[in-house]
Amino acid sequence: MDIEREKVLNALARIPNLNATYEVIVSGIGRESTAKAMMQLPPHDVCILIGFAAVVGKTTHLPDYLQLGKPIEITNASLYGYEGGLFENGAPILAEPKLGLPCLASLTSDKFVRTTDLAEKTVVNMEDYTFMYLKKPQDFIVRIISDFLPHETEIDFFEEVKAIDFLEGVMAVDVIMKATNT
Repeated sequence: MDIEREKVLNALARIPNLNATYEVIVSGIGRESTAKAMMQLPPHDVCILIGFAAVVGKTTHLPDYLQLGKPIEITNASLYGYEGGLFENGAPILAEPKLGLPCLASLTSDKFVRTTDLAEKTVVNMEDYTFMYLKKPQDFIVRIISDFLPHETEIDFFEEVKAIDFLEGVMAVDVIMKATNT
């Protein structure tokens, strides 16, 4: 989404002496958009999927490191079906953590799911599984917590995320890029 792009660019602009050169590409929303974007990427050393994520749980029950605006790394992704089960070909894909961020499991769905029976601290989105399936070993996913599921009241997503800053997540990326470049 364009709002995610703006937040990444804003964070990059505030980091003095970046450890790498970054190009921010908007992939769009959904598995198909992500796949198309990844197949059309320019040559690169590392590809990072960064964006918002909904986490299952109530803020009052979640630890401080899983509150609104906090960055996390996705190291386990599965494909969630319309009927509430994993697709047969959606077996979990695991990746080694690259950052010093909390690591969570992510369920990718073709539709926004109403979460009633998912484990607390599970990320729900529409892209992570596709990225994990197509990525190279050095690539990784950083998500910034944007909301909590199930929503207890209707929210205006774009209003909810206005105040969220991507700086902490982008700084974690830039630190690992320094280690990669040395």
